[in-house]
Amino acid sequence: MATTGKLEVDIEVKSQADKFWGSIRDSTTLFPKAFPHDYKSIEVLEGDGKAVGSVRKFHYAEGSPLVKTSEEKIDFVDEAKKTVAYRVVAGDLLNYYKDFKAIIVVTPKEGGSCAKWSCEFEKAHEEIPDPNIIRDFAIKNFKEIDEYILGLKE
Repeated sequence: MATTGKLEVDIEVKSQADKFWGSIRDSTTLFPKAFPHDYKSIEVLEGDGKAVGSVRKFHYAEGSPLVKTSEEKIDFVDEAKKTVAYRVVAGDLLNYYKDFKAIIVVTPKEGGSCAKWSCEFEKAHEEIPDPNIIRDFAIKNFKEIDEYILGLKE
């Protein structure tokens, strides 16, 4: 069984790419307000929370099955290509994965946009499953962001 791997998923959303990307970039303030069932809070520990080198600490809501907190460091941002890459540097996730990096890319398409989430990981132990639960959480978040932008969700 491999201890390293990659997962990716493309989610088609109805929101325009600029708006969807803006919501991703404003997640520090937006997510706890719009999605309190998923996020208790997100605090900026280093930087401005958006620039390369910024570190943010996520406090997940009660009922989070795998992770209660995680610290993520932004490794790469390209505003023009609507791309952000980050890695987990501290928190519960590192009990399961020695290394966890993710990339979000938002691309415009007719009738909305496509949000792509991908990750590369190294398991802490061979018995640890692939992080499908995290991929599924990203899918859920992208759909909720879309609903929020479209005004379908308070």
